[in-house]
Amino acid sequence: MSEDLDTPNPLKRQRVASVTDISSTSSPVDQVSESEIDSSSLSKRQNNSSIDPEEGLSVSSNIQNIQNINGETVELEVIESSSSSSSSNSSSDLDSNSDLESNNKKSQQRKNSKNDEQYENSSDEDSDDDPDESGLTEYQFDELNEGENELDLNLYDKDCKLPPLNDIKVTKKICSQVRRFIKSEGHVPFLDLFLPSGPTANDILKLTNLLGYKPVKVKQIFSSAINPLEASICFLRGAINNVLKSRTRLIDFNKIIDVVNALKNAQNILVLTGAGISTSLGIPDFRSSQGFYSKMKNLGLDDPQDVFSLEIFKRDPSIFYSIAYMILPPDNAYTPLHSFIKLLQDKGKLLRNYTQNIDNLEANSGITADKIVQCHGSFATASCVTCKYKIPGETLYPNLRAKKIAYCPFCENERKSLLRKIEKMEDEGGYSSRYDNIQSFGVMKPDITFFGENLPERYHNTIKEDVRHCDLLITIGTSLKVAPVSDIVNKVPNEVPQILINRDPINHCEFDVELLGYCDQVITWLCGNEVKWNIDHKDFDKILHSGLEMKVIDEEFGRYKISDENERMQISLKKLEEAKIKEELEKENENQQQNNKTIKTEEDTTEISVKDTKIVE
Repeated sequence: MSEDLDTPNPLKRQRVASVTDISSTSSPVDQVSESEIDSSSLSKRQNNSSIDPEEGLSVSSNIQNIQNINGETVELEVIESSSSSSSSNSSSDLDSNSDLESNNKKSQQRKNSKNDEQYENSSDEDSDDDPDESGLTEYQFDELNEGENELDLNLYDKDCKLPPLNDIKVTKKICSQVRRFIKSEGHVPFLDLFLPSGPTANDILKLTNLLGYKPVKVKQIFSSAINPLEASICFLRGAINNVLKSRTRLIDFNKIIDVVNALKNAQNILVLTGAGISTSLGIPDFRSSQGFYSKMKNLGLDDPQDVFSLEIFKRDPSIFYSIAYMILPPDNAYTPLHSFIKLLQDKGKLLRNYTQNIDNLEANSGITADKIVQCHGSFATASCVTCKYKIPGETLYPNLRAKKIAYCPFCENERKSLLRKIEKMEDEGGYSSRYDNIQSFGVMKPDITFFGENLPERYHNTIKEDVRHCDLLITIGTSLKVAPVSDIVNKVPNEVPQILINRDPINHCEFDVELLGYCDQVITWLCGNEVKWNIDHKDFDKILHSGLEMKVIDEEFGRYKISDENERMQISLKKLEEAKIKEELEKENENQQQNNKTIKTEEDTTEISVKDTKIVE
């Protein structure tokens, strides 16, 4: 897996709008190509068929031209497989155009079925993703009803009987089981096992959900003139490739004691951190409902990531300068989580801390420069975008707090001269594209990595060796939605344990243990109560004695929740408030129904009285 890192091309920070973009690149032999899944071959698969392990799988294909959902003509290979009796019997006519047309017509007829309405009526997310293979996002796992038992799937049992596809609730546990199966057995047995005969677009999308993904724009599949079945197959193929490229969680590393032993025994710990480790200091994260990007939407920006676009900065640096004060780091501050990383360093266990944060708080906590890789740069320094003159980052803070653009002293005279030339040119009705970015000429920019910029050289110099030598990976306070840093979890050798410490789960990744909660609380509970390490931070004892408790969510899949007394009280109050609102709504509905009955009774009485009056007359 690590060989993918040996790319000669410089990696750039990439904005990510879909989880397909998060996945790392891998060898073509690990991926499913268009040759292996198309509507013709899928429509002929039978449910509960199996693969003969002795005969193996033989595949041949032919190329057809089809239109994708955007109306573009693309080449699509048709698989011919001898993997099962059902697929073998039908392999002779897999490339039949009449069969393809027949299946397409059937799919269109089923489009208005109840099952398809489940997707057709789904609300599309606000995203600019095109609805093709790159248009996938995380599937929000289904919740079990109170008292409902988790479906027990023994996918490796040849006599396994599955419920109807649309009756399967896609939980995190089910998804993990399906992902493990497709990685160990391959995509053909997966399709043979789950896919009903004569599949609809709805069935294909359900398989995509089982793998933990869904299309960003579901409605467009069914509203497009392009066949929904063909469009949904593109999504399924993308989901399968995502799963095949991601790591598989370890089956024997799922308990708290496993985490404790790993921390005590590991000698080369790789720590990957994001904005969540600094939120306790008032620095907003980026992607939560209260995060930085949400606030940018409130300011009227179409895409909140535009504030970190290099192209837009060059065109109009005032956009960044108008909001930069919101993410400036506090002076000399750091969190217990930063101190935990420092503790790993002091114990000789820290291989490297790869941080996506730009606040430079790691330095405040005492982590040495050789142990930090600031993947997206930081506010520590700033440079002129024109002549590259560099200054300490704090020099820029007064301008950033005042929302006032700072200019390079060495470029000031030339800048003024250019502005005079442009003004004269405009007066004469002239124009030159060479002056399009004049607004950023000589502007000082913090040395944070904008979208479209190369990652710092230090990242390239260390990452290849670090992923090969680490013996434990801890991911903390990040949603892993910015490539290429998000790829690191899939570059580490699969036998290396991975631990997640985060407020929310990350569904597109397979961690061995997930410790969910606020980062400072989780690490304080883990070190103070379980590992018996003291963290050198002024708030450590206060947090340790704040009523921290651990709740087992799913021990088999290594998911735990850590919270303090105040958080649990807030959750209880919220539940009481929700129950009260629900009760009031039910009472209001009951009163409304009673009023309707009263009105109906009065109308009936009036009608009877009128009839009686007519009879008397």
